[in-house]
Amino acid sequence: MAKKSAGGRPVKFGIIGCGVISHFHAQAIQASKKMRLVAVFDVRRESAEAVGRKFGVAHYADMLSFLAHPGMEAVTVGTPSGAHMDPVIAAMKAGKHVICEKPLEITLEKCDRMIAEAKKAGVVLSVVFPSRFQPGVREMKRAIDAGRFGRLTSCDAIVKWYRTQAYYDSGAWRGTWGLDGGGALMNQSVHTVDLLLHLAGDVKELVAFAGCLAHQRIEVEDEAVASLRFKSGSLGFLEGSACASPGMSRYLHISGEKGTAYLMDELVTDWKFAEPKKGDETMVERFGPKVKKAGPGAEDPRAISYLPHMRQFEDVCSAIRTGREPLVTAASARKATELILAIYESALNGGKRVELPLKRTPKLSPMPGRDGRTPVKGKK
Repeated sequence: MAKKSAGGRPVKFGIIGCGVISHFHAQAIQASKKMRLVAVFDVRRESAEAVGRKFGVAHYADMLSFLAHPGMEAVTVGTPSGAHMDPVIAAMKAGKHVICEKPLEITLEKCDRMIAEAKKAGVVLSVVFPSRFQPGVREMKRAIDAGRFGRLTSCDAIVKWYRTQAYYDSGAWRGTWGLDGGGALMNQSVHTVDLLLHLAGDVKELVAFAGCLAHQRIEVEDEAVASLRFKSGSLGFLEGSACASPGMSRYLHISGEKGTAYLMDELVTDWKFAEPKKGDETMVERFGPKVKKAGPGAEDPRAISYLPHMRQFEDVCSAIRTGREPLVTAASARKATELILAIYESALNGGKRVELPLKRTPKLSPMPGRDGRTPVKGKK
């Protein structure tokens, strides 16, 4: 548990990494009375300057100077997935609380070191999984915890999104094992993977298949499917795609002996129980989609809203001020990385059965293409 911080005043934040996601972090911070943005950092001086000027805060291209900014208590980290550990640890050693973009990291060893360093420094370390804070998700979580579904029997998640070839060509790190850490699962579907684990519990074993079916010059998968057996005994199916043009809504289904509920982009579309309770009849009206269309991010990663980020950031602020754990702990966020790595291990070994927990990060190699052969490796 992190040490308490002085309450009653906004938490002063800095941002590490001034790419696309930094704008959502900045908007989330500035939209809340519980936070205040004071500085930004990027190794590319022009990027730091552009974001700093846009949001009216100090900008730095030197990490030590940034971490010494007066009064700064916490940072968000939005560097590429495989480059989270070093800035996160540097910030924590400087006494800063950290909110790290998803995933926590792309190897189990890096995740474990970050968790250990947070405990050693006595700071909060959380990971950006804002889907957990959506009202419909919270209602489903409460119903599961209250036993309304009875014994869970089927827990599925489907993400049919789309990313263009230009998206992967836009950055040398995109579509690489070393910095992206994976493709459709580790990058696009990781929020839904986390949500599935948050609601259905840990996975015991799985078999999976994956490939690079519609893109070139990337090492990772743009399509993956997995059959899951959860520790609870329930069965499930997980699909993550970045080649389902033009991009569809993502779905999460939870079924049990006594009830079934569906989420579409974290909104309730079905809510049925053998033992109805007051309020069930209006769940879809209150927490469902007003218009059934593909949610933000299905085709354009820049189309998301900053509001879910704001809700999560405010939860972290409360954790900082009170000394409690945030809803999204680093340990719970690690589970999404582990499950995805287990799927990669199975897929890269012909769909072999893999048991969790994993003992170590599996060895990863370029995903096979549509014809079974490996696409061109690396970038142009």
